[in-house]
Amino acid sequence: MEYLIRPVRADEWRKAREIRLAALRDPAAPVAFLDTYEAAVARPDAHWRERAAVVAEGSDRAQQFVAEAPDGSWAGTVTVLVERPGGETRFGEAPKVDQTHVVGVYVRPEARGGAVAEGLFRAALEWSWSLVGAPIQRVRLYVHERNGRAEAFYRKAGFVPSGASLPVEGDGSGALELEYEVRRPPVTG
Repeated sequence: MEYLIRPVRADEWRKAREIRLAALRDPAAPVAFLDTYEAAVARPDAHWRERAAVVAEGSDRAQQFVAEAPDGSWAGTVTVLVERPGGETRFGEAPKVDQTHVVGVYVRPEARGGAVAEGLFRAALEWSWSLVGAPIQRVRLYVHERNGRAEAFYRKAGFVPSGASLPVEGDGSGALELEYEVRRPPVTG
């Protein structure tokens, strides 16, 4: 099946909410997301409207991409947050370079193993490298040390361990979130 990889529009907050809730019901959710289904489903519509507006098409602060099937359903999503030195840090250390941070990665089970995740990551990286202003030097993400499926895909997508890690929030087990990164390709020619 062919999927259209595209940015979310602000008026699609209901669909953005639905795919987020689906992600939080996935068996991997406890090691993939710093959120729970119970907390997310209780949030009011205003939360989801605002969230969609922040990551919608045309934003220079964040962008959410979706893989849309011909029938209009969404098979997957990824969000990219812009992080600049001296700006807001959402997770981990304050950035020393201009960077983006990939979060909220989810592909529905029936669309896994194909081109959906690859297309979403290609869009995330292309968007990151194309941002106006100081050039983005790296794209980063965090993966739970016990999320082997995600870690294998991130490596396949070109991400490598940066060496940074953080303890998992609210987890007394000592588990870690491992930072992976892709550095900006050199400009040639």
